[in-house]
Amino acid sequence: MRINFHLFFFLPIVCCLLATSLFSQELNCAVQVISPQLQTSADKKIFQTLQQAIYEFMNNRKWTNDVFQQDERIECSIVITITEKPSIDQFKGSIQVQARRPIYKSSYNSLILNVLDKNLAFNYVEYQPLEFSESTFINNLTSMMSYYAYLIIGTDYDSYSLEGGSPYFQKAQTIVSNAQNAAEKGWKSFEDNQNRYWIVENMLNATFKPMRECMYKYHRLGFDAMSADLTSGRAAVLQSLEILKKVHEIKPTSYTMQLFFLAKSDEVVNLFTLAEPGEKTRVMELLNTIDPANNTKYNKINQRE
Repeated sequence: MRINFHLFFFLPIVCCLLATSLFSQELNCAVQVISPQLQTSADKKIFQTLQQAIYEFMNNRKWTNDVFQQDERIECSIVITITEKPSIDQFKGSIQVQARRPIYKSSYNSLILNVLDKNLAFNYVEYQPLEFSESTFINNLTSMMSYYAYLIIGTDYDSYSLEGGSPYFQKAQTIVSNAQNAAEKGWKSFEDNQNRYWIVENMLNATFKPMRECMYKYHRLGFDAMSADLTSGRAAVLQSLEILKKVHEIKPTSYTMQLFFLAKSDEVVNLFTLAEPGEKTRVMELLNTIDPANNTKYNKINQRE
């Protein structure tokens, strides 16, 4: 029997390429570490190393058992701002986490998550491997990165299916539980009402189910439908926002609602500036009730034609 040696040689390579394409990681995460107040060359070098380490940690790890194509990876970004260096391997600052979701049949990416966490504190020695375990707390840096990876994934999944992100919010909650004895802030309920503990607690709390229903309907029934019919898609967005009144009546100042509108307020303004007068009035009355902090922004809906 004649053997095709060309096929025999290339088959392992093809299999590897197929495996890579079939089992791509979930995140396409841009990472930036900046230190405007720390200017030494040694600091800059370690921050470059840290930036690369976090980039590889977020993008090269498989966070779910689902199959992602390369172009299906979740677009997200992490900006770490270092403001203090209490010791040679200790750092403090803040972390900004954002995630975006593509809208069906468009080039538009919708911001679905926008969190500024000011409780960033960690120890890091240059070139040390970033290790993480789902069952135990190893260090604050990798626990925070993993927490936000699962928060990003959970939020993304919630926008495609009703409460689809629950398994990943539960993983984030496990990280919170494992970190209860950590010295660093951000993990405990009594420290603050706007921290990592409360974000994921709210996501899994029955009180906030309407908000997760809104997240799904806003994107799948609203924005994803606009390529076929802009008017009906915009009406579905308004209907989804009305669901948030249920949360507002019970938790009018909840941090999770604030995060929702931190991501969505500008988008809602841009969407409804071209709506009919009756729809503009309806959405403005709603938004000024459930998100009064952005009243000035929402007034622009009537000012733009």
